[in-house]
Amino acid sequence: MKNLIPKGFAVLTLLAASLLHGQRNDSGNTGNGKRLFVQNGCYECHGYVGQGGAAGARIAPSSMVAEGFIRYVRRPFGQMPPYTEKVMSDSELTDVWAYLNTLPAAKPAAEIPLLNDSHSK
Repeated sequence: MKNLIPKGFAVLTLLAASLLHGQRNDSGNTGNGKRLFVQNGCYECHGYVGQGGAAGARIAPSSMVAEGFIRYVRRPFGQMPPYTEKVMSDSELTDVWAYLNTLPAAKPAAEIPLLNDSHSK
């Protein structure tokens, strides 16, 4: 019987599969991320939808990849306290990151009618 799949293709397929198997899934569980965001007090500084506030920056949606987000949360600068693995695991932080990425970006001021109403008193 004639082999229809070139040997090189099969080797590349196996190599790609083994590399993908070793990578972490960055999709995260958004429902769990929302729960953890509230449970661990992230909302206290960053707002319930990551909009930011007096004590924390706008963080939603996150412009970082999951690994960068985790790295920053572990060793932040400024006033934010570090969140060690005892507080939240990498998997849990990936869930928080996934939740933040489900939130819509803020509208530009030009698109908010109340901010552009020249007839307001």
